[in-house]
Amino acid sequence: MLATLLLMAAAGAGAATPARVLALGDSYTIGEGVPEAERWPVQLAARLAQDGVACAAPTIVARTGWTTGELLAAIEQANLAPPYDLVTLLIGVNNQYRGYPPEQYRREFDALLERALGLAGGDTARVVVLSIPDWGVTPFARSAGRDAARIARELDGYDAIARELARARGVAYIDVTTTTRARGAEPDMLTSDGLHPSGRMYALWTEAVLPVVLPRLRDGVR
Repeated sequence: MLATLLLMAAAGAGAATPARVLALGDSYTIGEGVPEAERWPVQLAARLAQDGVACAAPTIVARTGWTTGELLAAIEQANLAPPYDLVTLLIGVNNQYRGYPPEQYRREFDALLERALGLAGGDTARVVVLSIPDWGVTPFARSAGRDAARIARELDGYDAIARELARARGVAYIDVTTTTRARGAEPDMLTSDGLHPSGRMYALWTEAVLPVVLPRLRDGVR
């Protein structure tokens, strides 16, 4: 049903061939606890169609709990069909949660960027990286007695690596961490588990991503 609605929107946008979006990540990309239509990549596809870029329902390679290494393995096993018009990458929270070293994150995230670029046909303008949300502000973290300051420091370290690697490869880097820190404790910004973002939070992420990707897709959409 959702794919049909997006294709109808695409037809209304007037493009002959809808743009193809591939979203890579973990629970934040698959939208743990929210309906399919409220996942941020799906919201983004709908907004792109509304703004004149015909867009098909996104392909999502993501699962709750995945680390960088698990996402790498999943991409190798997935039946993907590049090139995609847009590839998004948001991963790392589970590396931090499990206490994996930053050096491992650097190595595996760089490999993921290489895969993402390949899936985008080598076009750096068609790949965007999102920062890692700060789960330390959530009721879940507080109730579990987690050290919010430590979580923030560790995530900042991971994000610094992702930002450095993205910029080195000429890929856009979009900050959503600031938004999660400012509003991530609000009840309507969370699902019932008190940890994962709600559709309203994902809508804020969509608003951050849209102005970055919209002109790039308008310039080259088929």
